[in-house]
Amino acid sequence: MSETLKLSAEMRERAGKGASRAVRLTGRVPAVIYGNKLAPVTIHVEEKALVKHLHTGHFMNSVVELELGGAVERTLPRDVQFHPVTDRPIHVDFYRLAANAVIHVMVPVHFIDEDKSVGMKKGAVLNVVRHEVELICPADSIPEQINVSVAGKDVGDSIHISSVTLPEGAKPVIDRDFTIATLVAPSALRSETDEAAAAEAPAA
Repeated sequence: MSETLKLSAEMRERAGKGASRAVRLTGRVPAVIYGNKLAPVTIHVEEKALVKHLHTGHFMNSVVELELGGAVERTLPRDVQFHPVTDRPIHVDFYRLAANAVIHVMVPVHFIDEDKSVGMKKGAVLNVVRHEVELICPADSIPEQINVSVAGKDVGDSIHISSVTLPEGAKPVIDRDFTIATLVAPSALRSETDEAAAAEAPAA
C-alpha cells in the first residue's frame, strides 16, 4: 500500500497573486485544502519538503497528513501547478478526506514476469495501452502500484483488467474489461511471419 506522507503547514492570511508571490519568496508553496463539505482553507507548505515528496513518484496517490495549528488534516493531493520555466511547484490543491472515505485515484501499472513470457523470449514488444488505471478504493489502502504479470503471454496476446489481481476493496472505475497491454511482434519477427504467409498463399 502507498505510504502516508506528512507535511507541516501554516495558515495563509492573505490570498491573491501578490500574496502568493510573497509566500514563494520565503521558500514556501501556497496551497488550499478543500472538500468534505467544509470551507476551503488557504495554507502554505515548505517547498523543500514538498519537492522531496514529489520525487517519490507516488505523491498524487498517497494520503498526505497536513500538520496545521496542532491538528492533523488527512488529505489527498488533487493538483500541483509548476512554474513553466523553472518547473518548481507553485501551488497545490489538497482534498480533505472524511473518515472511512472511498476515493477515485490513478494508480501506476507495473509489469512483472517478463522472463516467463513466451512472446517476450521471442523478442515481442510490450505495447502498454494504460500506464495508469483509475481505481475506486478506501483512502486508507491506496495501492502504490498494480502488478501485472505477463507470464505465459505470447505474441498477439492481450492483457485485460479482468486478469489482474487488485487489492481487496479496490475496483476499476471503468465498468468493462478494458485492455492494459498487448504483446506485438517486432519488425523482424513480423517480416518473417509475412514471408511465411506469402509462401503458403496459393498462386494467383
